[in-house]
Amino acid sequence: MVVTPWEVRGKVDYERLIRDFGTQPLTEELLQRIRKHTGELHLQLRRGLFFSHRDLDVVLDLYEKGTKFVLYTGRGPSGPVHIGHLIPWIFTKHLQDKFKTRLYFQMTDDEKFLVEDELKLQDTKNFGYENALDLIALGFKPEDTFIIFDVEDIGLLYDIALEVAKRITYSTARATFGFQESTNIGWVFWPAIQAVPCFIHAKLTGENVPALIPAAIDQDPYWRVTRDIAQKLGYYKPAQIHCRFLPGLGVGGKMSASEPETSIFVIDPPDVVKKKIWNAFTGGKATVEEQRKLGGEPEVCTVFQYFTFLFEEDDKKLAERREKCKKGEILCGECKTELTERVNKFLTEHRKKREKARNIIDKFHLKR
Repeated sequence: MVVTPWEVRGKVDYERLIRDFGTQPLTEELLQRIRKHTGELHLQLRRGLFFSHRDLDVVLDLYEKGTKFVLYTGRGPSGPVHIGHLIPWIFTKHLQDKFKTRLYFQMTDDEKFLVEDELKLQDTKNFGYENALDLIALGFKPEDTFIIFDVEDIGLLYDIALEVAKRITYSTARATFGFQESTNIGWVFWPAIQAVPCFIHAKLTGENVPALIPAAIDQDPYWRVTRDIAQKLGYYKPAQIHCRFLPGLGVGGKMSASEPETSIFVIDPPDVVKKKIWNAFTGGKATVEEQRKLGGEPEVCTVFQYFTFLFEEDDKKLAERREKCKKGEILCGECKTELTERVNKFLTEHRKKREKARNIIDKFHLKR
């Protein structure tokens, strides 16, 4: 298993990540505290898709005493968005709606230029614009959502980035991120840029409040070093709530743009979606007779994971699908057919909203 901000390989052991990263498990007590404020638990919480945190309890303590918080998440624009990218964004939208708070969304076009050798700066800037359309298509409102395009908005970021960079030593950065002698110096400095949205609300409004970051756990090292210096700068430590990775449609591993045949992109046409789902790994038996007799394995089935993460809202129906699979009462082809229909319906609507977003994207820009 390899889990870094730039690479995730192998079967992910989430319990081990909690131990290795030094985070805390998301407990039933915390879930009930969230429910008290939201009135319901989002399916990603109910199903354990968000599983770990740093200081979520502190954020809730402050909130219950009258101190608000802001949300912060982002995207490294190296290509089109796939469904796995949408998972934490959808949850972020839920938190924004329920807690009536601002979102600062960082589009890290600079990072991807520095890290990905094959990408030109204009490529990452173009991807950043296109990826922002996918965020807006999820229903975020411009009055509470501020998209930061790093290259274009560097003037608003740089002074805070310098304050951060001055307080993080190279030895700390190397130990945290594994920088090598061959690492370019832009990449070494860049974690200071990623820290800025944790604190930018205070700069823009004069209101010093904590930031809560919903994101996949591979990004945690960035905010680990940010937390170490936050109070030295007079800010709250940023808090995180970490989600699991949506698996790719192959055997093991997360959905990744580097494996397009096992990833469903939001721009994939219906026939491509169908082909990918029908080629998905399910762990099903070799014949219908065996499947009927021995049942399937929803625990390893990537199709079932799609229903779990996004495409079945009803917990009871999801449990029924699981049991029918295990008893051989439903076949892989039936699940693939139904998932194909649901995914294509979702993506058709998403693309319509995505195109409409072109007319309003400027309203979301931090420099509006």
